[in-house]
Amino acid sequence: EVQLVESGGGLVQAGGSLRLSCAASGFTFDDYAKGWFRRAPGKEREAVACLSNIDGSTYYAQSVKGRFSISSDTAKNTVYLQMNSLKPEDTAAYYCAVADYCGSNYHSWGQGTQVTVSS
Repeated sequence: EVQLVESGGGLVQAGGSLRLSCAASGFTFDDYAKGWFRRAPGKEREAVACLSNIDGSTYYAQSVKGRFSISSDTAKNTVYLQMNSLKPEDTAAYYCAVADYCGSNYHSWGQGTQVTVSS
């Protein structure tokens, strides 16, 4: 059974940093692309970042480019989202997910972790 468990969310002041973690189990970690998404209250879910399982390429939403960084540790079966220079508009529930490749349908999701950025 595929399991994804996010952690690392919390309350931070604007300009601060957080690192989200997503611990994965139940599948071969390197076989899938790993993505981070977010959903803010009253807004649609937004794709934030993706780490390719094919060549290690990374992809980011324009809104986070240059501030967020996705990475993984295969030995720990964990994917990370380093978030720097946080803004109040980054406030959302953040979810990790896996897909066959970046841009395809994501088929397994974590339960989410809340990030709140105060101004």
